[in-house]
Amino acid sequence: MSFFTNNASDRCPGRINGNPVNGLCEKVCVEAEKVFDACIRQTQEEGITLALTGFNPANPVYPLTFLSARSIGNEGVLTNVTVDRLPDRERFGRVQATVTVPMEVIYTDANGVRGTATSSVSFDVDIVMYIPEPSIIPYKINSVVSIVAPEGIYTDTATFTVSCCVTIIMKVVMTVELLLPSYGYATLPQCQEYTQEVCSGFFDLPIYPGNT
Repeated sequence: MSFFTNNASDRCPGRINGNPVNGLCEKVCVEAEKVFDACIRQTQEEGITLALTGFNPANPVYPLTFLSARSIGNEGVLTNVTVDRLPDRERFGRVQATVTVPMEVIYTDANGVRGTATSSVSFDVDIVMYIPEPSIIPYKINSVVSIVAPEGIYTDTATFTVSCCVTIIMKVVMTVELLLPSYGYATLPQCQEYTQEVCSGFFDLPIYPGNT
């Protein structure tokens, strides 16, 4: 039992039944990452080159056959980030950056041995986003990424050319302290242990067989 399934307690997360003000007992200061703006970009990219490194197992026999590739983790590495405020749009700015995404590539070599390798792919973004006013605590530009490459061909030693589906979410965020209404600390139920009753049938047997 987790507190998300413990519907018997009003001190656990879940839907609010009745008056939502009932039970509020304090104002809590929470440190959180506030998102000031976010946008999503989804494209199908053709002819993307993946240069392979970090082979496992090492020293595959060429040529390689592409199986699949996908992004590692969900955070892109941002470089060359520039933000220029727009004079004709208050609190908005032009955000330019290069998003580099680490990739894992799965292949088979000439001997049919299945292996993995690492690579990366980069995309340039040039977008308009809401930019908060200047403050002591600075804002940050973050990215969330997801890339899947279902098709690819071997083009050269340790290189694939792939088609991929790209999702890039750009965010303007800042670490802040927010004051929130609270119902107090959550009530934690006892954990429900997972058990597989493999011995139940055996334990139900009589010690000796019945009379025949």
